[in-house]
Amino acid sequence: MVRDGIYYALALVAVAVLIGIWATPLLALVPLLLAAFFLWFFRDPERTIPSTPGAVVSPADGKITSVSTIQVEGQPRTSISVFLNVFNVHVNRSPAAGEITAVEYRRGKYLNAMNPASAELNEQNVCTLETDDGHRIVFKQIAGLLARRIVFSRQPGDLVARGERIGLIKFGSRCDVILPISAKVLVQVGDLVKCGSSTLAILPPAQGEL
Repeated sequence: MVRDGIYYALALVAVAVLIGIWATPLLALVPLLLAAFFLWFFRDPERTIPSTPGAVVSPADGKITSVSTIQVEGQPRTSISVFLNVFNVHVNRSPAAGEITAVEYRRGKYLNAMNPASAELNEQNVCTLETDDGHRIVFKQIAGLLARRIVFSRQPGDLVARGERIGLIKFGSRCDVILPISAKVLVQVGDLVKCGSSTLAILPPAQGEL
């Protein structure tokens, strides 16, 4: 359970008590139901992390909405997008093991996360990770139409394990993973993936394309 869920639930229970005292107990059901929803929404289940060498796992629960080749600094890269709806687990995990070399928070719009333009225009947190094999992975937490807060709990210089919890996006949102073009992609548009346990791609075993 993410602590935010407990805070929201306690606040709503307090509201329910006040409504029950000053109004009618029947109306108190509304904040109580909302409290139950927040406790469920901020769930944080354990996941089995794949041990396959070079595996890149999904940073989020959701649906694959795009697998494409993009240009980054004039070089081709593979981009995989995962859309999270309000019913998905919203805890984020590191897609691979390595060192976080950069973190950049970019303010922006709150377009629907299904909109391809949201990858560049929406408010987002961009994390660059260098794996033990020297591959560079970029992981984006992108705010959606409902999301208004992105949480990221690591900083440059931190070492992270594959599947380690590293943040949270509240409500509907999107996560993009940008990989070397040499990565072998194992998913396709429409696939449902689980944070930390579904393998998106396999990186080459030796130091490869950055």
